[in-house]
Amino acid sequence: MGNPSHPLTLVEKIATRFAVGLPTAGAGSTARQGDFITIRPKHVMTHDNTGAVIPKFKEIWKRVEAARATPTLARPSFHDSRQPVFAIDHDIQNKSPENLGKYAKIEAFASEHAVDFYPAGTGISHQVMVEQGYVTPGSMVVGSDSHSNLYGALCCLGTPVVRTDAAGIWATGVTWWQVPPVARVSLRGKLPVGVVGKDVIVALCGLFNHDEVLNHAVEFVGDGVSQMSIDQRMSVANMTTEWGALAGLFPFDEVLRDYLQSRAEYFARGTRPGTRRPGSLGSYTRENVEHWWADRAALAPDPGAAYAVELDLDLATVVPHVSGPNDVKTISPLPEIEARHIAINKAWLMSCVNARYEDLAAAARVVAGRHVAPGVELYLAAASAETQANAERDGHWRTLLDAGAIPLPPGCGTCIGLGAGTIKKGEVGISSTNRNFEGRMGDREGLVYLGSPAVVAASAIAGYIRSPQPVAPMTPVYSARTRPAAPRAGGAAPIVPGFPGRLRGRAWFLDRDNLNTDGIYAGKHTYNDKMTPAEMAAVIFENYDPTFRSLARPGDVVVGGLNFGTGSSREQAATALKHAGIPCVIASSFSETYKRNAFNNGFVVFECPALIAAWRAVPRDPHVKTRDQGEIEIDYRASTVRWSGREFPFTPLSPVAQELIVAGGAEEVVTRRLAPRA
Repeated sequence: MGNPSHPLTLVEKIATRFAVGLPTAGAGSTARQGDFITIRPKHVMTHDNTGAVIPKFKEIWKRVEAARATPTLARPSFHDSRQPVFAIDHDIQNKSPENLGKYAKIEAFASEHAVDFYPAGTGISHQVMVEQGYVTPGSMVVGSDSHSNLYGALCCLGTPVVRTDAAGIWATGVTWWQVPPVARVSLRGKLPVGVVGKDVIVALCGLFNHDEVLNHAVEFVGDGVSQMSIDQRMSVANMTTEWGALAGLFPFDEVLRDYLQSRAEYFARGTRPGTRRPGSLGSYTRENVEHWWADRAALAPDPGAAYAVELDLDLATVVPHVSGPNDVKTISPLPEIEARHIAINKAWLMSCVNARYEDLAAAARVVAGRHVAPGVELYLAAASAETQANAERDGHWRTLLDAGAIPLPPGCGTCIGLGAGTIKKGEVGISSTNRNFEGRMGDREGLVYLGSPAVVAASAIAGYIRSPQPVAPMTPVYSARTRPAAPRAGGAAPIVPGFPGRLRGRAWFLDRDNLNTDGIYAGKHTYNDKMTPAEMAAVIFENYDPTFRSLARPGDVVVGGLNFGTGSSREQAATALKHAGIPCVIASSFSETYKRNAFNNGFVVFECPALIAAWRAVPRDPHVKTRDQGEIEIDYRASTVRWSGREFPFTPLSPVAQELIVAGGAEEVVTRRLAPRA
């Protein structure tokens, strides 16, 4: 795949493999950066949010039935029941009859449609997808969760989709995707002793924190990659999400081959635990691993492939870092933050980024023969039941419990603010999780830092944030070369019938870069599927500015800063604003997943950085979170925003985006795709 005249990146190669409807020859025969394509992913994963995807899936088929000339009353059907995977993991500490009933309905639905199902307690969905053989080199696997980037550790194009996409894939096998710009990140040298994958990605988030990889796919290369284990690569790939990327891929090398062979040996010894259909796929076999390895040349970028961004980091100069508080991209070298002697109340060793075997073993070595400091609670949850069993077998789990760790079931839980151990007002904690957004892990007035498992363990023992071993200060060596495309802005745009040409409304400026989905729609509401539209609208921005709801009225426009909607893939962060009567959101830039959620649910968002720059040029009170900027007029035909006698251009809204708005969202588009062949 690829040729000397059109060299491809690894992302473009895999996207081409899983694209549907590309020409067989000519310039359009490969998927290139920026192309809108139809993809048929190998798998689509949903977790607790399966409960919310099911009604969307059924609604699609209701619409199809209504569109038929002769009703057939056929039941909803999956395009391919081997494509979806259900893995319950988020709210598993919730033993209420309502939640257990939801899980039972998901399991029954899986059984009815012969879909692979992993019940609560099997593990975190992303870990399950890897352990159980769904993620393979050179494949494309999507998940209705923002940390689906983790699959890139296995040279797989793993990327998030949203709930509406998942329902559409169930019904048709395909969805739309825009091939992102691709960044090349060279990791050189060898990590110092005690520095792990979490330190690498935290350093990358902090060193390159000006949207260098926002909405990009990242390809990791360089001799330093071979020094990193698969567990460490999963940590890095997972948190490319927090870095702002849509995917993060590692190469298919000897380290990955050896890992896959070890999984093949594991499967050869017996059937896979947890699934409703044990061993139904059997992707990790000796024969498959050898086949993939023989094809590895096709799973490498072509010489001369073009990258939008090229970054370089010398791993030998990386020291452990800590993120926060309450911000992933604000980082401090561990020696510096240790000197501040920041006392903690809680510590968490858990999550899909850092609760694998290597993580638990590293933490156990730190706490061996010692005990958690008085007044500190250390919460412990493995990434999967298999991981926990291995840690128990080798004594690491017992060492952690003997030190005073409080065990929780293998799942997400506290990471998303659900279950035991959430942060309380005024408390300080350090976590091995991937996010420390304000209010995500509990009260918005608690402070959360992020660190590696060893740092979390050492801090729990000491009672303050500290290193497990002396760390010498070091200046990181890194560089960046960018080739950004000139943005299109302004100009006449054709308007699709039914789409408004103009809009007027009062503008509220939420002057915050990286305003995340937890700030827009708190995680504690995400899996309450019974919330009405009015109830959803009533809780918008409660983790950012609770006064917003008393200030705004239907018809008002929300304006944000850079990377608006970063974080979780929860669709309610878009739909709740729509339910509140807000016609659109304008920002300097958006998380691509947020943008996808918005248009898939018939909600307009667009970028107008010049407007935000003009507002920020005026002196302002930094303590005011939400500012009334008066009336603005949006002219979609001219692609301009008018405010205070001035005009600010924005990139014209594409016909594809307008059609999604006019149709009311992607469900109707999928219905139209199915109806002719129904």
